[in-house]
Amino acid sequence: MKAVILAAGKGKRLRPITSTQPKPMIPIAGKPLLAHTILGLKKAGIDEILVIVGYRENLIRDYFRDGKELFGLKIEYLTQKEHLGTAHAANYAREFVNDSPFLMMYGDLLVDSVVFGKIINKFKKNSYEGLISLIEVPNPQDFGIISINSDGFVSNITEKPSPRLNLGNLANAGIYVFKPIIFDAIDKTKKSIRGEYEFTDSMQILINELDGKVQSYVLQSEFWSDIGLPWQLIDANQFLLNQIEPNQFGIIEDNVKINGKVYIGNNTRIRSGSYIQGPCFIGEKNLIGPNAFIRPYTSISNNCHIGMSEIKNSLIYDNTAIPHFNYVGDSIICENVNLGAGTKISNLRFDNQNIKMVIDGKNFNSKRRKLGAVIGPNTQTGINVSIMCGKIIGENSIIGAHSIVNENIAPNTLYYQDINGRKVVKKNPF
Repeated sequence: MKAVILAAGKGKRLRPITSTQPKPMIPIAGKPLLAHTILGLKKAGIDEILVIVGYRENLIRDYFRDGKELFGLKIEYLTQKEHLGTAHAANYAREFVNDSPFLMMYGDLLVDSVVFGKIINKFKKNSYEGLISLIEVPNPQDFGIISINSDGFVSNITEKPSPRLNLGNLANAGIYVFKPIIFDAIDKTKKSIRGEYEFTDSMQILINELDGKVQSYVLQSEFWSDIGLPWQLIDANQFLLNQIEPNQFGIIEDNVKINGKVYIGNNTRIRSGSYIQGPCFIGEKNLIGPNAFIRPYTSISNNCHIGMSEIKNSLIYDNTAIPHFNYVGDSIICENVNLGAGTKISNLRFDNQNIKMVIDGKNFNSKRRKLGAVIGPNTQTGINVSIMCGKIIGENSIIGAHSIVNENIAPNTLYYQDINGRKVVKKNPF
């Protein structure tokens, strides 16, 4: 069976993480998100994949190439030139699929790889026109909710229904298997009120107008995340690190303590006095320590310097320096960031309430008691900066010494307190 991955979106709610890379290329536990998916598809027996690309597509193409060297399978690409919805994107796969059933999924998902095999096997044992994966959600009003009959077949699809409709809580999990008849349904699909061609509308047409049967597969205990919000990256990182194979290819100096499952890449040096608690991933060409404290569920990419500092449950991306008396907890620090001496990130409210984030102008409750900050690429902080929990600092920004960051900072901003303690914000000052 072939697979189609829709990976053309911009990932706006994950900015500034996606300001320099598409969402499928975000590193988690040492690999891009999309690489974890492709490895899972390969385990399920898929050997041909089409990736529908768009935003910063060169990064995806350059990394994965034809798929043979990295994964031992065939990868092709098509560019979605206009972003007119999921059905529009899926329609690009028509010639690639030809006359065979195919698996299709969204490229921003991370799911336990066993799901792919279970879905494919269920589809092959029966003669459905399609199969859709579903997951139970506590907030159905935020999802596309799927109504199924007593035999498990889809009867109706409702986008973000009012709770008063009582349509259940089975949401579209974004992984499908279809016969090529789905393209006939796509041909009949009209633009939604959002001005897009919705794949869920195509499925409804397949059921109502083409007499197609779409069976459901409800995920049970398997991990699933659509990774649309920053803390979901932290959750995904935890899931993957729990499965990590420990290995140490770097240079470990005397008086270093390593506990648990820890992966250390080539040409990384762990200097004396450092203490690492797994599960952790530490990539290549890093300098850790002396006297660094790396706590569980930390992923450090490549070419980073972590000095006499403490890192916990965080993702640290390439070429970042956290060298002197810093604390980073439950946070995402993007590439080419430099934290000045004494910069610390708060990750807990005094009242122990859930931490909220303002994302794309909207307030989101993370439902987490502990959540730090997101610091965008190419950002610097001065000495003794304090960053309050749940704050986002945009890319290419500079935070002046002794500043307290208690609000989101826009990209390309100089932010500091003057000698009288007054806040100064200068947009695009450079």
